[in-house]
Amino acid sequence: MGPPDLNRRHLLATAGGLAVAGSFGFAALGTGADALASNARTRVRYWNLFSGGDGGNMVAMVDAFQKATPDVAVKASTLTWGGPYYTKLAMAAAGSRAPDLAVMHQGRVPGFAPGRLLDPWDLDLLAKYGVKEADFNPVLWQRGIVDGKLYALPLDIHVQLNFYRTDVCRKAGLLDAEGKLPSVTSTDDWFRILKSARKQLKSGEQTLGLHANDQNFSWWFFVAFYQQLAGTYFDDARTDVTFDTQKATQVLEFFRRHVTDGYSIVGATDAEAFLAGSPFTWEGDWSVPYYSGQKLGYGAQPLPPVFGTPATHAESHSFVLPHQSDRGGPANEGAYQLAAYLVTHATAWAGGGHVPAYLPTFKDPAYLELTPQDEYSRPAMAHPATEPHIWFAGSTGILAQHIGPIIAASNLGSTKPDAAARKMKSALEQLLAMKNPMDGHTAAQELTGAGT
Repeated sequence: MGPPDLNRRHLLATAGGLAVAGSFGFAALGTGADALASNARTRVRYWNLFSGGDGGNMVAMVDAFQKATPDVAVKASTLTWGGPYYTKLAMAAAGSRAPDLAVMHQGRVPGFAPGRLLDPWDLDLLAKYGVKEADFNPVLWQRGIVDGKLYALPLDIHVQLNFYRTDVCRKAGLLDAEGKLPSVTSTDDWFRILKSARKQLKSGEQTLGLHANDQNFSWWFFVAFYQQLAGTYFDDARTDVTFDTQKATQVLEFFRRHVTDGYSIVGATDAEAFLAGSPFTWEGDWSVPYYSGQKLGYGAQPLPPVFGTPATHAESHSFVLPHQSDRGGPANEGAYQLAAYLVTHATAWAGGGHVPAYLPTFKDPAYLELTPQDEYSRPAMAHPATEPHIWFAGSTGILAQHIGPIIAASNLGSTKPDAAARKMKSALEQLLAMKNPMDGHTAAQELTGAGT
């Protein structure tokens, strides 16, 4: 996914990732491994892409479901994270070998041919097991809808955060009376904070981990700050590009300044620099267990609203129903039971840093005790910045592969920000004209009326 740093895959490996067995990339999870041989009346096949800390949390949640619902046995399998997962899931859905339930990044749903490779959720059956729209963030719920039907039931949002060391920031006089970093409302405010923090460092030490040369992080950070400026990508019909190169240039110049002013060191191992004393790093919320395990005094908040309007990049792990020509019966109902249980018992999942999608979780006393989740969860859920709702977007998708390197080139100085913005618009135009390999339609045809 990026350079050898604390990116998601590196973190999961260091957290103790599960071994993948067989050429198809499966690893059995928990007690569900013996589900098909059990005496349970209903058996549910469940695929996910969680390993490491996330995988451990999911194992515990599935095992808890098994104990609470002994009549439903779960055969849980972990596949390789990223593109390989989606390829295998698509092949299974197209070849009548689909599991009963699967995990999907919400941004991937429009490109997965809803109605062909995915089956819609039955809202009445979800309601039977305690899941209803009113208990979810409206933006998050709506992003799972295509052509008026729900295809993605959200488990969480996972967001990009500004991690800060309380020891360095306290010495720099940056913390408020509660020991938190106050929010900023302009780029000038942000760079004043960086300047004050840098005074506490030795020469050559990094002030902010920016992942400047990583295409995925570059794209995620861009999505956040571009939304702060109310930037758009396509019109509602998905027939024209509305990308604002002036706003994009403004964001790219902001990123580039971190490098030119010496706050971010290209090629630095950002996470390790943070552990060594760097006051700030921008990382995903999945880094929370790693930093907490280091007994480090730190806080975490959404990316700074330097352009006035809060927004931090967010993606969602969601549950989907891979297409089955004969979907129905006990296994289908068991899939609903399992998904509903996992969504409504998300406090354990939130321990991994992710923000639960099921809003009643925010009232759970055990959840309220989690730190630093108590600092970032509510504002992140209130102001998520998501990729455009189009077939080539989503985690590890084509959009990041095309746009991310352009942003990274601007960060590194090999392309000027204004030229990079024009290249980004050109890339968007080219992508819009491409055909979705899932169904042979252009993006515009596929997503007309699909919602935003």
